[in-house]
Amino acid sequence: MQTMVFREQTMVFRERQSFPSTSSWRKRGKDDYSARALPRSVMGNGGMYLWMHFLLVLVAAMATSSHGDLSADSHWLLQIKDQLNDTRGSIVSWSSETEVCSWNGITCSPDKSQIVGLNLSGSGLLGMISPAFANLKSLRSLDLSSNSLTGPIPAELGSLSNLTELLLYTNRLSGGIPAELGLLQKLTTLRIGDNLISGHIPPQLGNCSNLQTLGLGSSSLDGSIPVELGNLKLLTLLNLQKNSLSGPLPEELMGCTHLQILAAADNRLKGAIPRAIGNLHLLQTLNLANNNFTGPVPVEFGNLSSLEYLNLQGNWLSGEIPSHLNQLSHLRTLDLSKNNLTGEISVVASKLQNLQAVALSDNFLTGSLPEDFCTGKTSLQNLLLGGNKLSGSIPHCLLECSVLHVLDLSGNSLTGEIPSWVDKVGDLTDLLLHNNSLVGTIPPEIGNLSSLETLSLHHNVLTGQIPADIGKLQKLKIFTLYENQLSKEIPLELTNCSSLEGIDFFGNHFSGPIPSTIGDLKNLVFLQLRQNDLSGPIPPSLGQCRKLQALALADNRLSGKLPPTFRFLTELQIFTLYNNSLEGPIPQSLSSLQKLEFINFSNNNFTGTIDPICSSKSLKKLDLTNNSFTGKISPQIGNCSNLVRLRLGMNQLVGEIPNEISQLTQLTLLDLSSNNLSGELGLKLSTCKQLSILDLNENRFLGEIPSWLGSLHSLGELDLSSNEFSGTIRPEIGNCSNLIKLSLSNNRFSGEIPSTIGNLASLNVLNLQNNNLSGSIPTTIRNCKKLYELRISQNFLSGSIPKEVGELTELQEALDLSENSLSGVIPPSLGNLKKLESLNLSRNHLEGEIPKALGGLTSLNNLNLSDNLLHGEIPQGLSKLPSASFLGNMNLCGPPLSSCSEPVGGGRRWMSRAAVLGITVGIALTAMLVCLALLYAILRIWCNYRKVSVSSSDFNVGLEHRKEDEKWVLGKTHHLGLVGSPEEEKRKGKLNF
Repeated sequence: MQTMVFREQTMVFRERQSFPSTSSWRKRGKDDYSARALPRSVMGNGGMYLWMHFLLVLVAAMATSSHGDLSADSHWLLQIKDQLNDTRGSIVSWSSETEVCSWNGITCSPDKSQIVGLNLSGSGLLGMISPAFANLKSLRSLDLSSNSLTGPIPAELGSLSNLTELLLYTNRLSGGIPAELGLLQKLTTLRIGDNLISGHIPPQLGNCSNLQTLGLGSSSLDGSIPVELGNLKLLTLLNLQKNSLSGPLPEELMGCTHLQILAAADNRLKGAIPRAIGNLHLLQTLNLANNNFTGPVPVEFGNLSSLEYLNLQGNWLSGEIPSHLNQLSHLRTLDLSKNNLTGEISVVASKLQNLQAVALSDNFLTGSLPEDFCTGKTSLQNLLLGGNKLSGSIPHCLLECSVLHVLDLSGNSLTGEIPSWVDKVGDLTDLLLHNNSLVGTIPPEIGNLSSLETLSLHHNVLTGQIPADIGKLQKLKIFTLYENQLSKEIPLELTNCSSLEGIDFFGNHFSGPIPSTIGDLKNLVFLQLRQNDLSGPIPPSLGQCRKLQALALADNRLSGKLPPTFRFLTELQIFTLYNNSLEGPIPQSLSSLQKLEFINFSNNNFTGTIDPICSSKSLKKLDLTNNSFTGKISPQIGNCSNLVRLRLGMNQLVGEIPNEISQLTQLTLLDLSSNNLSGELGLKLSTCKQLSILDLNENRFLGEIPSWLGSLHSLGELDLSSNEFSGTIRPEIGNCSNLIKLSLSNNRFSGEIPSTIGNLASLNVLNLQNNNLSGSIPTTIRNCKKLYELRISQNFLSGSIPKEVGELTELQEALDLSENSLSGVIPPSLGNLKKLESLNLSRNHLEGEIPKALGGLTSLNNLNLSDNLLHGEIPQGLSKLPSASFLGNMNLCGPPLSSCSEPVGGGRRWMSRAAVLGITVGIALTAMLVCLALLYAILRIWCNYRKVSVSSSDFNVGLEHRKEDEKWVLGKTHHLGLVGSPEEEKRKGKLNF
């Protein structure tokens, strides 16, 4: 290989020297070259040619050793070319058939013996940076910036000892910064930012002692700033911004006294800003914004006599603004916004003649502007003081800010009226006075601000009407008045502001119609008139605002039909009309509005079908709740493939859910409640895996709960109540672990409550009332610790109330187990439900005493224990509840019922139901025996009387009569003993019940 290269070098050298061939030399004759003729002895045996060849090789070797090897460089460049994807043909000229120095991007030395520069910036290159670049030893400048190169920065580049400029910024390079770059002693410029490089900044870069520009910004570097960078004494530009660097700003950097630009914004640097920064007298730009610096603004900043740009916004700096900043005579931009600065404003524009922009927003500054803030000649164009605690009225000293363009006093505590002299403040383009406590009317003089583009007066206490002079603001683009107390009609003159792009009058008291000439605002992009008292129809001219993207007319008293001209609003994305009195069908022409993303027409009187607005592929949210829409849900709904929220509740829709709804795989909310929809769910919604809310209540759906509901793991609310669903509650419902509300009430569900209900640990509401459920309440309910409302009434549940219910300590709205067949005692653990407001256990077979623990439920305001078998004294804590809470029980006593008559040890002790029954029967039998004994005694007395009064001759006859009387008496007694009185029968029947 070396021999071939050597021969190529010889040939190249021979061509450059234009040596004649042997034949031509011979033709010329010896006289032509007599002065350079070689010895005859050599010429005689062919030695002349060999001698010449030797000289040529020697000269070529000398040239190669002293000036480089272009043929070798071309070899490496062609190899590099093969590893790149040239999307724009930028290196198509790189070919072995052409001279290297003519290749695109190549710079050779003046004698064309070396490649000294390679510039392929912005050439559309893809691929990786080849380590073969390291073979271009003579390279001084390498620029591969602004391409789409990937992979790491080769460490081999550290061997390019002649390199002075390395530019790799704005690519997609990854990995770390090679420490080997610290070997480039001649390097003056290193820019490798705006990539995906990560890791630490290698301290070895501090060895590049000639470095003047170091650009590492807009990457993913972390760790601290190496103190070794302080060794770069010639550094004029250091860009570290937009990384994830942490730690302090090294004091050592303050020794780089040639620094003109220091940018370390958008990192995580912390600690105090070094006071030694005042030593950087040549510094022109200092940007430390959006870090975590603390402490005061160093007074030493006053020594930065060359400083033109100072940005410290978005830190945690505290204390007052140092007055030393007034010494920065060259300062043009000062941004101290978004810190914790306090005190009054000490920066005075009149002392900083070159100052053009001051941003002190979002601090805790108090007071007002200094009186001499703008005295004399100033250059101030932008004054941003929003988001502080400035007080008083709008400062009068602003009148002297003669060239002011932007004035932001928003978000303070300013009071008083907007001054009539506001039109004399500079040549304002932006006037921001929102979020204050300004009162009074809008001065008509504002109409004289002919350059005004933004007028922001929202969230004040302004009253009155919009002055007609506003119509003179031909350049006005943004006009916001929301959340004031403005009233009367919107003036027609407003529509003369032909440049208007945005109007926001939300939350005022504007009345009357929308201006009929609103269509003259051809540049209108958003129109917000929501929550006013506007009435009348929507003007058809609004359809001429063809750039309109957001239209919000909700919460008014608008009436009539939608204008057919709305078909021209083809850029419309947001369209809200809810809470009005609009009527009629949706024009079919609205189907052409294919950019619509958000539609809310709820709470109106619209009729007809929903088809015209159910076909946009851009549609994300559609709300037509509470109208009078009829017909079926169109299969076209399947075209809205990006739909996220669909609300069609409270209409008169009929038929089944179309199968095409399965195409709405992004759907998170589906509300079809309160319609007349029917049919089974089947698999129609099984593909909607993102559903978090499914509300189908108050329809006529039937069939069983499909098992696929358990696969909707994002489901947070499921409401199938008031339908005709049947079958069992599927245990798969327990897989919906994010479920917050589950309502299956008023259906025909049967079987037991699945124990998997306990898997719903996030459940707040469980409503299963009015079904045909049986079995016991599962004890796994204890796992639903976040239950706020539990209703299982009107079923056929049996068994006892699980004591585990008492562990649901977040229950507050209601615990309703009424109208079941629950038995046993009320568990005392229910006394743990301290937040409970309503407890209903009525119409069951509960027995025993009311637990005293229930008396401690201080939040309870609704209790129903009626129609059970409870007895005993009502706990004192429940005594203030109405008596209806306890009716239909047996032998309950105490307030609010009748008092208990037999105290035992300070309380009452009650017998069981069986004992009471036995005693009652015993008393009745004893009473009957006593009656029989008395009757028997009376009969005996009567019989003795008969014996005395009859003769002996009549004895036999008397005996017969006595036996008959005894039979009668015994028969009567037997009859009374078995049957008893009608009252006794009635009472015994009640006891047996």
